[in-house]
Amino acid sequence: MGNTLHIADATTIYVGRHAAALDELLPRRRIIVITDSNIDRLYPDLVHRYEHIVIGIGEGCKSLHTAEMLYRRLMDMGADRSTFILGIGGGIVTDVAGYVASTYMRGLEFGFISTTLLGQVDASVGGKNGVNVADYKNMVGTFSHPRFVISDVEMLRTLPQRELRAGMAEVVKTAMVGDSALFELLEQCAGDDIYASHDAMERIVRASVAVKCSIVERDEREGGLRRVLNLGHTIAHAIEKCTRDVNHGEAVAIGLSMISHAAVRYGVMSKEYATRVDALLERLGFELRSSISTHNLLREVKLDKKKKDNILRVVLPAAIGECIVVEMPFDEFEKLVENDK
Repeated sequence: MGNTLHIADATTIYVGRHAAALDELLPRRRIIVITDSNIDRLYPDLVHRYEHIVIGIGEGCKSLHTAEMLYRRLMDMGADRSTFILGIGGGIVTDVAGYVASTYMRGLEFGFISTTLLGQVDASVGGKNGVNVADYKNMVGTFSHPRFVISDVEMLRTLPQRELRAGMAEVVKTAMVGDSALFELLEQCAGDDIYASHDAMERIVRASVAVKCSIVERDEREGGLRRVLNLGHTIAHAIEKCTRDVNHGEAVAIGLSMISHAAVRYGVMSKEYATRVDALLERLGFELRSSISTHNLLREVKLDKKKKDNILRVVLPAAIGECIVVEMPFDEFEKLVENDK
């Protein structure tokens, strides 16, 4: 099947029309769909083709409460280990569906149709599934790969512009991590009209997924290399814990800008590169100044789940398409961020 990428033998990622791939990728057994109310409204013919469970919308639904509801519904429906779970939706749906599938009866097979740009380029790919606890993102989760991910860029046409931009922040991150050609492509075509081009969006999604697949194949459980995919996210997650006025992509954009300037001060990246990062993010429509005080942001960073013994593993950009991971005491990181710009 054309337009496919793979993570070892675990996952097939298909970038193209979902109708062309779904029948081929789905196993011939009982299918139960997990989706949200938006997708149920937009794609009833797809969702209602199968038994289905509908959850609510928003980050508040990515919770243990939702997971328990899904467990109970699956039990009521008589789902067993032969049942296949199909998550249809954005990153919240695929995170929750993957977590529930990988833990119900100690694990069911599952696959995704990813319907948001953020999901297609990041959240649905790589085998991380989880829910939030007490406003801390992905505190409970699993490493369990979907059998497949279908990314149909035509489904992005239903998204508001702000949600499209949110996904594009992850594309910029991916380009900074491992694809200088993708970064340059974004510089050439950044602007609101980029989302209207089917060919450009498929190219962007494929390139982003290719970077992530390459990294995940070499480090499935984030023991080393995979940490570079957290570029900008320590700051982004702290911002999200401090305010609900920005979405994940907007927080990531601020995090990418701040960590780029921190990398300049640390001496691993040129000022020219940091300026290019800011210019690209601004052309894509992001506000790079945070309303969160540095004091509050750093307070939340202290609680980051990736910190150990007061040592942070900080991902710093070094060149276009290249990042490094530096272990540093929290106090050192604090000084880098407090001197931002």
